[in-house]
Parts: sequence; structure tokens; C-alpha cells
Amino acid sequence: MMGSILITGASSGFGQASARRFAAAGRRLVLAARRMDRINNLVEELSDKTDCLGIELDVRDRKAVSTLVTTLPEPFSDVEVLINNAGLALGLEGGDKVDLDYWDTMVDTNIKGLMYCTRAILPRIVSRGGGHVVNLGSVAASWPYPGGNVYGGTKAFVQQFSRNLRTDLMGKNVRVTCVEPGMCETEFSLVRFEGDERKADAVYEGMKPLSAGDVAEIIFFITSLPSHININQLEVMPVNQTWSPFSVHRDS
Repeated sequence: MMGSILITGASSGFGQASARRFAAAGRRLVLAARRMDRINNLVEELSDKTDCLGIELDVRDRKAVSTLVTTLPEPFSDVEVLINNAGLALGLEGGDKVDLDYWDTMVDTNIKGLMYCTRAILPRIVSRGGGHVVNLGSVAASWPYPGGNVYGGTKAFVQQFSRNLRTDLMGKNVRVTCVEPGMCETEFSLVRFEGDERKADAVYEGMKPLSAGDVAEIIFFITSLPSHININQLEVMPVNQTWSPFSVHRDS
């Protein structure tokens, strides 16, 4: 029997698009995010397609995450797929200038929040006899860029944590996948630049980035494969993005 899909950060971007994609397939959804007004709107939008439960959740709040697991009503408590999507980037300043609050927020959300949700939900997935954990990483985990400092570091954690989780779960029929998108036009850059639309728009100017729907389709595909197939890691970029040459500073 298919269980619920729990998506964190479901109020926008990959999370919201994934909710729509799974709803189109009739999957039961638990949608969690801080912005409850958006979650309520999404639940209302999807309610004619599937059973949907919206929950206000800040993944950085360890107690709130634990409480969420113990208070999920039936049949939503039968979580089969956890999509750890909640995350963000803040700023592009170099490591010698960046606001330490930015670093703290990225670590608390991208690392600690993902850990809290995984640890809270995983025992349910194991006890039901199998399921899937999908962690949203980034190409920044493998490929550095100026100003990527702690954001890239947090996504490198997600990458390695996903691999180690796979080894922990050997023989328990639980799949783990790290999906690592490149440039994708969502609210990502708007958040990074604290609402500066001009800066956010400039990131994607003159090129065709991925869309949230593209990534949602990839997540849906990965989770829909036969249960004996595990996609360990999937890095995806738009055609117009690739790696840069080495940067060399020369004295003038």
C-alpha cells in the first residue's frame, strides 16, 4: 500500500512543484513549511486531486519536528517518502566579509533541519517495511564558486550524509537519493539577495534555467522507479550552464 509523501519547504519552489506533481498522481500529501498562508492555499488548490494535510513547521526547531511526527493523524502518519526540500542560500559575500548570521541560518536550515526531519521520520519509514528519502542538494556541493562558501559546504554535507544514510539502511528496503540541481529559476535568488528582484533576475538573464517543475518531474521519476532501484545521486544542470575554467590570480 502506498503511503504519504511528506515535503518540507512546500510553500514554494521545488517543494510546491513536487506537491503538484505528486497530487496529479493521486498521492496523499503532508505539506510542511513556515508560511502557513501559502500552505493553506496550496492545500485548497490540490484538495480536489488528493488527500492533503498542511502543517506549519520550521525545520530548524528540533522540538517542533519531533512533535510533528507524533501528532500526524491517520492515514497521513504512514509516511513512505520524505522529501527534504527546505533550504536556502543567503548572500554572495566572500568569507572575509559575510554576515555570520547568514552562515548560522544556512547551517541551521540546510544541515540541522534536514537532520532533524530525517531522524524523526526515518523510523516510521523503516517500520513500514520500506520507503524513500529524497534530499535536495545542489551542484554547489561539488563545484565551488565565489561567495558559495558555507552554502556549498552545507550542500556537501547533504551529499555525504545521503551516502552514509544509504549504508546505514542496508537491508531495510529504504532508498536514499540526493538530487543536485544547478541554476533553477525559483525564489532561490530572491531569498539570497533579500528580495532584490533586480539582482535575482540578473542571475538568469540571457539563458534558460531549469524550472521548479523540471526538478519536481525528476523527483517524481526517481521515487516512481521499481523499489529495487536506487538512484544514489543525480546532478542536473540546464544546457546553458557548465563548469568554469580554473581561476588564476596574477600579479600585475
